[in-house]
Amino acid sequence: MSGNALTKYNIFCYVLYNMQPMNQLTEVLEHCADKTHCLFSEDDFYPLFPGITVQNLRMLLSRASKNGVLERVCKGVYLYPKAEYDSSLILFKVASKVRAGCWNYVSLETVLSECGIISQMPMGWITIMTTGRRGVIGCGRFGSVEFIHTEKQPEKTMPELHLDRTTGMFWASPELALRDMKNARRPLDLADTNLARQVTPVKGAVFDSI
Repeated sequence: MSGNALTKYNIFCYVLYNMQPMNQLTEVLEHCADKTHCLFSEDDFYPLFPGITVQNLRMLLSRASKNGVLERVCKGVYLYPKAEYDSSLILFKVASKVRAGCWNYVSLETVLSECGIISQMPMGWITIMTTGRRGVIGCGRFGSVEFIHTEKQPEKTMPELHLDRTTGMFWASPELALRDMKNARRPLDLADTNLARQVTPVKGAVFDSI
């Protein structure tokens, strides 16, 4: 077979290359996005448009949001709404995107609420320990991600973490979550500290011990 033989792949690439940017973006999302790859940062789009400026890319993504091709979740993060995504995982995916260069793990009220150690946790709110900046990221209809800064490096916390395959993030043990609460000076009056010593954060088969 000739090395120049046409294939569906290179025909697709040729057609894609000659499309207008908006059509190009739409076509790639329709072919590549799925329930596990439905959330994108600005940086994810640069390989698709070599040489595009920051300003022009942001204008393109803004137009795509207005047209319903994308949904802006928070600054610099976009959802492809046609994908069959799990809305309960969006906040965790956002956390991984916006602090991609940092050490992050789920802790504080989110872990304690999951284990039944505290009962009052706002819906649509997750708490993340990070070596990055602290702050709250509003994510529209999905809720908010709260980041609490920590100086702890991975080797210090790893023995008390579990990898949750569903959210794709590390989760603190109840005891570590309680210590994080104290270090962050969060109120503990609603926490059952005795229960924390008896509970292991297990969600069926989604947790793997490190």
